[in-house]
Amino acid sequence: MNEQVKVTTAKDWASDQEVRWCPGCGDYAVLKAVQRTMPDLGVAREKTVFISGIGCSSRFPYYMASYGFHTIHGRACAVATGTKLANPELDVWIITGDGDALSIGGNHTMHLLRRNLDCQLLLFNNEIYGLTKGQYSPTSRIGTRSPSTPFGSVDRPVNPCSYALGSGARFVARGIDVHKNLVDVLKAAHAHRGASFVEIYQNCVVYNDDVFAPFTSKEVAADKQLWLQAGQKMLFAGGTKGIALDMEHHRLKVVDGDSDEVIVHNPRNRSVAYMLAEMPVTIFPMALGVIYEDPAPTFDSAVVEQNEAAAKGKKADLQSLVSKGQTWMVEKEPRAE
Repeated sequence: MNEQVKVTTAKDWASDQEVRWCPGCGDYAVLKAVQRTMPDLGVAREKTVFISGIGCSSRFPYYMASYGFHTIHGRACAVATGTKLANPELDVWIITGDGDALSIGGNHTMHLLRRNLDCQLLLFNNEIYGLTKGQYSPTSRIGTRSPSTPFGSVDRPVNPCSYALGSGARFVARGIDVHKNLVDVLKAAHAHRGASFVEIYQNCVVYNDDVFAPFTSKEVAADKQLWLQAGQKMLFAGGTKGIALDMEHHRLKVVDGDSDEVIVHNPRNRSVAYMLAEMPVTIFPMALGVIYEDPAPTFDSAVVEQNEAAAKGKKADLQSLVSKGQTWMVEKEPRAE
């Protein structure tokens, strides 16, 4: 059903609530990117819902002039699943953080991705618990000093994109909070039918400032950022370098940009997607943009089809349903005198 959607602007998507994040927080940039993206998607505010869990990023729904739920820690994916199944016409966005989605909410995130619910999941990754004052998170690097790891974390961190791929995600992408290309990544995620997983590197200026500087700072960005485009060669450093397959060792390698070995990005290649997601930034550039996309039937459409098939030829009769099977009446006993 094609309905006429009112033309909107970025201001139309901004609520009247005071935005309350720490000055300089990367969340501001992500919020602006989403608000700039929404008008270009041709969606209606009354059919859009933002759902979050707990954390700094989870204040997001307050700042969008649409429907929203600020739910409980780690349960945004569960609430989003129920929301989409109750009203499949809604455009569902999930806003979460590395702690919210990958620690207490890790199982819910996994099941949402493997089920392939039609929604967009934006994971703000700042590699720290910001709201609860700087404890290390599932994505914190080895050696991270925090109130909960005063001698340095010894945990091996989670790679969010690898986790998503391992969970069966059909769309996996990365972006950077302040980068102009984030809008294009968000548009690609929305265009994908199914669960779109987008990891956004978000700088926490208070507890983990400049942790992503090795690939985000202006001085190194050209050499340390590989923005992927379907059907285009994997080139970076102004086209002087590229990514190729090392067939002998079954891994990726950096080659000259004019080499015939440079790979053409195929988002459907899951094996290469894993390798791109795990390229160490000490040796390689950071893979950004759409890393993997291979559409598949969605969970919500399957549930709707199943319900329609089960209801076909049947008439809704609540009283008949209540009376079905064994029934009994509890009689009021005479009151003893």
